[in-house]
Amino acid sequence: MESIDSLLKRLDQLNEIGVSLSRERDINRLLESILIAAKEITHADGGTLYRVTEDGQSLRFEIMRTDSLGIARGGTAKEGINLPTLPLHLPDGRPNDSLVAAYAAIHHETVNIADAYTEPNFDFSGTKQFDLRTGYRSQSFLAVPMKNHEGEIIGVLQLINAKHPVTGQVVSFHMADQSLAESLASQAAIAITNRDLVIQLESLFEAFIGLINLAVDEKSQHTGGHCQRVPELTLMLADAANAATQGPLASFHMSERDRYELKIAALLHDCGKVTTPVHVVDKATKLQTLFDRVELLQTRFEVVRRDAQIAALEAKLELATGTEPDRIAKMQAIDDALAGTLQRIAEDSDFVREVNRGGEAMSEADIERVQSLRERYHWTPHGSTSQAFLSADEAENLSIRAGTLTAKERDIINYHIVATIKMLEQLPWPKHLKNVPEYAGGHHERMDGKGYPKGLKRDQMSVQARIMGIADIFEALTAKDRPYKQGMKLSQAMDIMRRFKANGHIDPDLFDVFASSGVYRRYAEEFLDPWQIDDVSVS
Repeated sequence: MESIDSLLKRLDQLNEIGVSLSRERDINRLLESILIAAKEITHADGGTLYRVTEDGQSLRFEIMRTDSLGIARGGTAKEGINLPTLPLHLPDGRPNDSLVAAYAAIHHETVNIADAYTEPNFDFSGTKQFDLRTGYRSQSFLAVPMKNHEGEIIGVLQLINAKHPVTGQVVSFHMADQSLAESLASQAAIAITNRDLVIQLESLFEAFIGLINLAVDEKSQHTGGHCQRVPELTLMLADAANAATQGPLASFHMSERDRYELKIAALLHDCGKVTTPVHVVDKATKLQTLFDRVELLQTRFEVVRRDAQIAALEAKLELATGTEPDRIAKMQAIDDALAGTLQRIAEDSDFVREVNRGGEAMSEADIERVQSLRERYHWTPHGSTSQAFLSADEAENLSIRAGTLTAKERDIINYHIVATIKMLEQLPWPKHLKNVPEYAGGHHERMDGKGYPKGLKRDQMSVQARIMGIADIFEALTAKDRPYKQGMKLSQAMDIMRRFKANGHIDPDLFDVFASSGVYRRYAEEFLDPWQIDDVSVS
């Protein structure tokens, strides 16, 4: 009979196990800890932890351990479990009472068997085949159902071959073993249920985030991809920084919770774009509003061209009816002048089409040429008077120095980060996610304080916010789905990033990790087109 001291020791061990289970966040480590703890307090040689499948019709193998055979499958073990589930009901609908684990789950009661080979009420044919293959001798069994707070069976804890703590001989599971195992199963069920609830809430929360990103995606197919790729690149760089053992970032470390917090921030970093007008987000050309107004200008060029032709024909007709001796020469001069005018109109038409596309930079000469078009041509709309060829708004848009957005439209785009911060600061973040607004709201700041919206400097920003800044820029440079440009090659994008490092735009230490660890190339291999991936010097 077990001594009082031994029993008290095992009760203390049970309490310690309960405390440790409540702290474990990883579901696989949690399940493994439950099985190992059950084996320890009952002195069992082996055991299996089953969980009820999502449809509630069978038991799924989760963790298997047999010490004497060196078997460790599932959980954190390298070897997984590739075994069929145990059905709780037979094909005709009757309960599958022949299997010990299934019986415990179906009837909500513990099954304690002294010797499987002499037990008449259960089918141990599978166990005997296992013993035959391995030379093992399965003897005592203890199957304990695990119930959640609502009394529902969520799994079964099955232990095999209790060993005498002194002699090591296989014995039956005593009632004290059964009581301890049942107590542990109860604590384990609570821990598993709590972990499942947390996982479900996190999944629901991430689904809501996905819903926000879907709303942005539906507004613009171009920003939707950005909202998915930036989190991937952010976590790649964060993991590389976390792995650094030398240099300025050697002291930077993230726990799994820290990483999850950064993931959520990255997923939400552009949620404020739900407030941005679609025609600004999707402005593919300089003259685009709800449609591309360049076609209106092409129509005006056609009107100007025809006006020039009509004027030339009228002048020639007047000469033809006259008696001037040099009228033939004058007609030729009119034709020559018309040809020159038509050539200039065609060149200006092509020029307008080209500058309307936008680009990295527009020269001063091109800007002056746009302004000159306002007065070079005049046209007369139906029922109106002669007007300048370009309106003030059209001239302003065509004179955009880089990209396709005017200063006003750029402010509208930039406001999305203000909206993001406002939206995120309204949420009652739990302690482990309290930094999400700061991380998400800082990806447009610069190390030199010239960013927006707060003009923060490097020492005022977290490492995580600086990581997101690099991810956001690099994704934008290489994105292949932007309406106004094609994605850059790696070498070109990395050259720009180096300049950003030098001029105080991005964090220099993080960029060094970004380059030296090969994060940029791993990202490229997953998200860029093959033609974009070229050789890059990381020196």
